[in-house]
Amino acid sequence: MGSPAPAGVVAATTADPAPGPQPGDRVVGVVADVPALDRVLDYVVPGRWAAHVRLGTVVRIPLQGRRVRGWVVELDRVPPPGLVLRAVTRISGIGPPPDLLELGLWAAHRWAGRRLTFLRAATPDRAVHLIGPPPHSGRTDAAEPDDGARLLGAVAEEAEGSGEAVRIVRWPPGTDRLGLARAALARGPALLLTPGQHEADTLVRRLQAEGHPVARHPEGWAAGAAGATVVGGRAAVWAPVAGLRTIVVFDEHDERYQDERAPTWHAREVAVERARRCGAVAVLVSPVPSPEALALGPLTRPSRAAERSGWPALTVVDRRSADPREGLYPHEIVEALRTGGRVVVVHNRTGRARLLACTRCGELCRCDECGAAVHSSGRGTAASPRQLRCGAGHERPEVCGSCGATRLAVLRPGVDRVRDDVEALVGEPVAEITAATEEVPGSGTAGPPPRVWVGTEAVLHRVRRADTVVFLDLDQHLLAPRFTAGARTLSLLALAARLVGGRHRDGRLVLQTRQPTHDVIEAVLHADPERWSTAESERREALGLPPFSSLALIEGPGADAFATSLRTAAGVAVQGPSSGRYLVRAPDAEALADALAAVERPAERVRIAVDPTDV
Repeated sequence: MGSPAPAGVVAATTADPAPGPQPGDRVVGVVADVPALDRVLDYVVPGRWAAHVRLGTVVRIPLQGRRVRGWVVELDRVPPPGLVLRAVTRISGIGPPPDLLELGLWAAHRWAGRRLTFLRAATPDRAVHLIGPPPHSGRTDAAEPDDGARLLGAVAEEAEGSGEAVRIVRWPPGTDRLGLARAALARGPALLLTPGQHEADTLVRRLQAEGHPVARHPEGWAAGAAGATVVGGRAAVWAPVAGLRTIVVFDEHDERYQDERAPTWHAREVAVERARRCGAVAVLVSPVPSPEALALGPLTRPSRAAERSGWPALTVVDRRSADPREGLYPHEIVEALRTGGRVVVVHNRTGRARLLACTRCGELCRCDECGAAVHSSGRGTAASPRQLRCGAGHERPEVCGSCGATRLAVLRPGVDRVRDDVEALVGEPVAEITAATEEVPGSGTAGPPPRVWVGTEAVLHRVRRADTVVFLDLDQHLLAPRFTAGARTLSLLALAARLVGGRHRDGRLVLQTRQPTHDVIEAVLHADPERWSTAESERREALGLPPFSSLALIEGPGADAFATSLRTAAGVAVQGPSSGRYLVRAPDAEALADALAAVERPAERVRIAVDPTDV
């Protein structure tokens, strides 16, 4: 079970502490909130505060002429003889409980990072001085268990009875997941993780409307420490939950669960390790379980009828024998745009034109400076005409560099150009959404929302409901240069399927591709993700890719020196350099972590990305 709720502390401070321990004082080990200082320091806690200090207590300490935040990570230390110790200057409040301190130490080793990263993640945003009594449910009646509640309840009880910590549940994207959450709450305090903030907010609102005592992370930190169920995004996996019994990771396949900054920790892996340590059950829920998750525990799936009804109808537009003059808009796409109700069009290229050629001589447009392909800078105005720009930022006028012609054909349009094309096809305003869009068009009070949205994959996260989702060029996702291309594409299709709902809503996905028999498409067409996961696992095993190995990318000014030392470590293979990066491969995560920890870091900066997805 999870650790008990910590007792309250009182904020205490002293302006001029006396150095060195006095009778009744305690010597504690403190980790300072200073990234460059990754070690435990000895400090004295004055006797009048000693009773208020526990593992995880947040304190202020004097360090190099200033006072900084720190965490007590060891109690009753024995300092070296003759060492003059400074005193803690303030007790700021309650911090991470002991089980999260230990989990943070494990994560720092697992992802070759600093312990400080995880101490910060497990600490409340505002000082907490007292943990109140456990919350009580305000419900007056119990909701009738649905299929999701019965399934998760049975899976969790079976796992707990067998002593296993992990179960994977495949749940179709168009089927409500509220019953899964209810079942977790019925077992006792739970931790419910979602990949994004909007999903967490929605789940909190729905559960609170039924009277469940749930807390939103991070503001509900103290409530979780008192025993409330906590709901939140990736960082909520570090929230304290007294008496924790169940951890549910919704959409475990979503890449947002992994931190892109080093250390590149993954909330799914932390959740599984946390469940194992505290005797809880981790249930990983996904419409398309990842190979990494399938390697962690047994899979439970709903009935075939339930799974098929939870996926929308699919139209595959085969472009292998299509008339090239139709471009991206054959008649099936035009029909979907005009008659598909609320339509979302996905085209994952930003800008206006990503690849151009001269209509007179046929030459590709390239940069005069570096020879790279150029793209249009945008719509342009009379005062600021359009330019051709390469990836390095070099610009030149929008004319052919070979013959000087000014008419250029768009071979690979960007989302700006697609929006103009779609507007012309449907004869009505079309909204554009990319990662840079600050406000979703039509979300305010300035009028009704548009019927058609066009955007990069960000549009799938910003629009909440649609009738039809069109992927204009699915091949750019399927053929992306990374081993996770299939998994990422299937994740996007599952997200699109959730927007349009299951077959009961008459939603539809329209996929334009030259690979109509690809495993990913077959999986969605037949509402059977195993058509992809089985083949994908076989491919990864043959190639020695995760989850059948563990990988890390090494880059930065000190990468050469670090990789040279790492080549002598047992149990790992180092490849590279390639584009300034080294790829490290080990048979499993433990072997990789041990090898990375055994090599001394060079003086120059080194970035280590464990479990990379862009390989």
